[in-house]
Order: sequence, then C-alpha cells, then structure tokens
Amino acid sequence: MPSPTKNPHLPFGDQRSAPWYGKDIISVKQFSRSDLEYIFGVAHEMRVMVERVGTFDLLKGKILASIFYEPSTRTSSSFIAAMERLGGNVININEVRYSSVAKGESLPDTIKTLECYADVIVIRHPELGSAAKAAEAAHKPVINAGDGVGEHPTQALLDAFTIREELGRMDDLTVTMLGDLKYGRTVHSLSRLLSLYNSRLHYVSPEILRMPPEIIAELEAKGMRQTEHRTLDQALPETDVLYVTRVQRERFESEEVYESVKSAYVLDKNIMSAAKSKMIVMHPLPRVTEISTDFDDDPRAAYFRQMEYGLYVRMALLAMVLGKA
Repeated sequence: MPSPTKNPHLPFGDQRSAPWYGKDIISVKQFSRSDLEYIFGVAHEMRVMVERVGTFDLLKGKILASIFYEPSTRTSSSFIAAMERLGGNVININEVRYSSVAKGESLPDTIKTLECYADVIVIRHPELGSAAKAAEAAHKPVINAGDGVGEHPTQALLDAFTIREELGRMDDLTVTMLGDLKYGRTVHSLSRLLSLYNSRLHYVSPEILRMPPEIIAELEAKGMRQTEHRTLDQALPETDVLYVTRVQRERFESEEVYESVKSAYVLDKNIMSAAKSKMIVMHPLPRVTEISTDFDDDPRAAYFRQMEYGLYVRMALLAMVLGKA
C-alpha cells in the first residue's frame, strides 16, 4: 500500500483528506483497482483541462526536482511538461555525471539535499530498489521514474490509461507482450497492473528474453491467465493490445548476444494484416527496428497517442501527491 503521509505540515490549509497527499509512487504493487480508477479519473480531468485551456495554476509555487541517473527523453520531458502545465517549476538534473554524485555523494545525501529546494522528487536510477532507497531518505514525496530492470510505475499507469481511453475498458482483454520481456521494466509493471483485471496475457519473446519466472509465478498466484510463445503467429489474431518493446542494447554485456536477438520481431503492415481491425499497438518508445514506420499511419498504431496520455497521468500524480487533486 502507499506509504504513510510524510509531511506533517499542511501549508495550503488542511489537506489531510486528500488521499495521496505526501505519498510516494514507487511500485505498481501499491495500487488497488479502486486506486487506478481514482488516478484515471483525475488523469481524464487533466486531459479535458489541457484541451480546453492548455495550462493552469493548480501547482503554482510548487517545485519539482527531476533527477535522472540514466538518459531519458520521454519520461523526463513528460514530467517537466506536466509540472509546467500545472503552473509549477522544475529543477532538472539530467547530466548527473557532472553533479556532486561524480564526487562520490551518496544517493540518500543527494535526495536530502534536493528536497531542501523542492516539493516533490522524480528519480530514475540504474539500480534495482534505488527509488525505494530514495523514498526512505526523503521527507517529501518521491516518484519512481524507473529503477534498473525493476519497475517503471508511471509508465505502467500511462499504459493502462491508454488502454482504457482507447478501448473503453480494462477487463476481458487479451494483451500480448512482444520483445524483451526479461529486462523490460515496462512490461513487468504493466503485467502486475493487468492482474487487477479479468484479462489474459500472451508473452512472445526469444528464449533468452523470457518474462522472468518469478513474475509469471506471482501473477499465476493471482489467477492471471498467461501463455508463452516464441512466435507471434498464434497470439496475434486474438490480441486486443499488442505491447511491443525494443531489445535494449544497454542491458547486454555481450554485443554478440545483442546482435543475435535485436531484430527477432519486426512489425509491419503485412504482419498486422492478421490482427483484429479493432485493437491497438503500443510501445513505450524509443523504437529501433521493431515497428516499421510504414505502420505509423494505421489507426491501430497508438504509441504516439500513448505518449500524450502519459502527460495527463503524470499531471494527475503530481497534483495528487501535492494534495491538489
């Protein structure tokens, strides 16, 4: 469950009734189905507000510290845009190698320093469990933007929101995850969220990039229907959501092994002719060769719309942890 409210001070009046005020967003495991419905409801309102007025002053006077120990374009930009759309400001630290971390400063000390300047902290770090470690050190809310091969909870939330907005439901869906399922933290987190709904999962990957057995066992214990495949042929015709991931070069120690699997699956118009006419293709981006650009104009290609949905979800989360939702 979400961590207890950290900040005992209520600078904008009594915010104790706000259910997510002062809480961390570390893992999808902390969410219930009712939590998701609440988040999606706030995200939908953010979408309406952006479409109507663009920006507003809900978080005026608030500051986000965004610290990324790994390169990021989409997640970092999305959080910055979310905070600025809400009228807040951002301390953006992307080049961590030039900061005090390069001088040997510990993660807890970095976090304790940043919270002196900011009201909420977003962190991406290559080590599994780093976000929880940061949250333990902080008195301000911490949002996990990816911790190594562990979790990426805000990506999973925007992925689930995309499915709901595009298909109108989360139950009774067949979701096929394709590509790097071993190192892909996005599929780890999304599969856990989907276990809250009556859905079915297909895993399609090379043998060496299978979904980790411990995750399969965890979902099986929750009654999740799961099947594994090495080719897309059997799963594609019944798929409602095809979630594609790139094979991540940075996760491989051997270039030879990476080269052997990097182009295992390439989606194009011809392959997608076997899919339903009413379904969606998603991808957390960036893509490399796994989806051909000739599919981009297909109405089922939802991956760029997915990025926009991410803005609304992150706006919702920032407003929630700062007591303004």
